[in-house]
Amino acid sequence: MLHVVLYEPEIPPNTGNIIRLCANTGTFLHLVGPLGFTLDDARLKRAGLDYHELANTRSYADWPSYLERNPEARLWAFSTRGKRCFSSATFQPGDALLFGPETRGLPRSLLEGLGDDRSLRLPMVANSRSLNLSNTVAVAVYEALRQLGYRGLA
Repeated sequence: MLHVVLYEPEIPPNTGNIIRLCANTGTFLHLVGPLGFTLDDARLKRAGLDYHELANTRSYADWPSYLERNPEARLWAFSTRGKRCFSSATFQPGDALLFGPETRGLPRSLLEGLGDDRSLRLPMVANSRSLNLSNTVAVAVYEALRQLGYRGLA
C-alpha cells in the first residue's frame, strides 16, 4: 500500500479531492497538522463526496508526531524546489509521498533533511509557480502505482 502524507494542508477542497483519490486507489492518507481547516468542514466533505468512509486516514498534531508513529516510512518529498524529476524515482510498496501546504510548500529544513535524492518535482514550463496540490498528488500516486503494476486495482 502506498501512503500520501499531507503536511499542514490549507485548502479543504484539495484535501477532499485527495481523500477521494486515496479511497479509489487504496492509498493510505496521513494528515499532518496543524490543518488549515477542521475535518468536519463542509467544503472538505463536498469535495470528498461520500468517500470519507472509504478512505484510510490518520491525523497527527504535527510533524514530530507523524515521524514518531511512522519511523520506518520511506519518504519522497514533492516540491517545486525538488532536484529530481518524479519519474526518475523508483517507488516501492509502502512508500510515503509527502506534499506541503498549498501556499508555501514544504519547509526547506524538511527537504534538506530528506536530501536531494528524495526531493522530487513535476516538470512545468519556465516561470510557473506550481500545480494544484490535488493534481500533483494524483500525478505522483499514479506514477507510483504504474511502477508497481497497479497492484490491487482493476
